[in-house]
Amino acid sequence: MPKLKTHKGTAKRVKITGSGKIVRERAFGNHILAKKSKARKRNMKTAAVIDGKISKNIKRALGV
Repeated sequence: MPKLKTHKGTAKRVKITGSGKIVRERAFGNHILAKKSKARKRNMKTAAVIDGKISKNIKRALGV
């Protein structure tokens, strides 16, 4: 069986932690920030953990 290629679009968007969790950045934090509340903007800075069935698909796309 040939080697699997890494899906580069996915690799640029997610990181795998040392424990194997998949971490992504949150959306909607780039512009039109004046109308968003301080709490909402603060929560957008934190990374989000991807879990469930989709994490299996992402790991397959990354070749992990």
